Amino acid sequence: MKTKGLSIICAICVLLSVCTAVFSFQAKTTAQLAGATINESGELILTYGDGTEQNLGTVVGKDGIDGKNGADGKDGVDGKDGADGKDGLNGKDGLNGKDGADGKDGADGKDGRDGVDGKDGKDGKDLGGEVAPSVSISAASAKGLQSAVSIITRFEKTVQSGSWRPTTQEYYSAGSGVIYRMSKEHGDAFIITNYHVVYDVNSNSGVSEDINVYLYGSELAEKAIKATYVGGSVYYDIAVLRVEDSEILMESDAHAADIADSDDVCIGSTAIAIGNAQGYGISASSGIVSVASEYITMVASDEKTQISLRVMRVDTAVNSGNSGGGLYDINGHLIGIVNAKIVDDGVENIGYAIPSGVAVSIAENIIDYCYGTELESVQRAMLGVTLAISDSKAIYDAEKDTVSIEETVFVYAVSENSLAYGVMQEGDVLLRATLKGETTQITRQYHMIDMMLDVRVGDTVTVTVLRGGTEINVEFLITEDCLTSY
Repeated sequence: MKTKGLSIICAICVLLSVCTAVFSFQAKTTAQLAGATINESGELILTYGDGTEQNLGTVVGKDGIDGKNGADGKDGVDGKDGADGKDGLNGKDGLNGKDGADGKDGADGKDGRDGVDGKDGKDGKDLGGEVAPSVSISAASAKGLQSAVSIITRFEKTVQSGSWRPTTQEYYSAGSGVIYRMSKEHGDAFIITNYHVVYDVNSNSGVSEDINVYLYGSELAEKAIKATYVGGSVYYDIAVLRVEDSEILMESDAHAADIADSDDVCIGSTAIAIGNAQGYGISASSGIVSVASEYITMVASDEKTQISLRVMRVDTAVNSGNSGGGLYDINGHLIGIVNAKIVDDGVENIGYAIPSGVAVSIAENIIDYCYGTELESVQRAMLGVTLAISDSKAIYDAEKDTVSIEETVFVYAVSENSLAYGVMQEGDVLLRATLKGETTQITRQYHMIDMMLDVRVGDTVTVTVLRGGTEINVEFLITEDCLTSY
């Protein structure tokens, strides 16, 4: 989000317990013990000064070192009650066992300190299967920081002051971005940001012609990296920038963001916003996902167009300057592009991010259609159908401990002279769609809508619908005539 306000501003000692085996025996009192040996049968033989011997039984083998009651046996070092056994170092109650440092109740277990893979540990299942905040949020942030950039755009506008001749005024705006693709060897990168970060309705050029990006830790004037505008969309509030032949990029530890599937994001998931908040430099804030997917209506950056955006809602602190920055999960993977927040006296911590699935599809569309061409906007394929929802319900996944929404999506209307006219019918229930060999189950209305951003001229889209109780496959060949600029 730029540093200006709107009602919805467009812009986040292991404790080792050793069990000692105690051998209880009654020694002869008539002679002094001279020595002790273990014979080939694994038996402990005591030798006395008078030459007599006493056999104490097996200590090696089945009941010995490797046996049932010995040092490595079932009750020994590797056995049931030994150092590595069930109650030992690596056993059920030992270091890797049930009650030990790494066992079921240990560091990786149910009640241990770190509970990384267990149920109730500091890093275990009670944190949604994620690792401990004190450790993992910092690790996730560190990963996110390597793909984060600050963006400073310079604009010019003509100002009329009284009877004096018009003058040109220069001004700047701060925002954020995410490295989407990067070639360290060549110092090249594509960067995703918000359209409103690089566009200003009051400027003479609209889109800034002077864009500089800064890597985290290199936010100095002499470390500015020149970026050029590839294309963008006022309707989706996404833009793509290009950096080429940058020595700063070559010599840095920066890398492209790892992209998560935003469809897998659920309510309560960790959400870390990394961006240039208030234009003070790159910082991080954390919270959770409040709503995994919803639509918001707002005025676009041209200050006149009403747009509807699919977003995820977060309670992560989002401020002016965060716009275009990344929203990351507990693994440091990108789940969204921060773009807005609600500013109102009665509202606390309602921020928004464009889901990574949408943002990436738009970015790929812009790169494919705009990079190296005269085009500068998204080219979206249109089938000519209006979709609606006839049913919606929550589905609980006991294995993942998550709840998702499942919708029944049907064709509400078909436009005349469209690609779908005469092919799809009102009332058709969408089941799945296949594009480039990949099939998507249509369980949310937006699945089909978002897919059309990935369609290119020459592609065939196969949609399976339920019509009159029968599954039918319908195919669409995408041509230039199907494209609409957004």
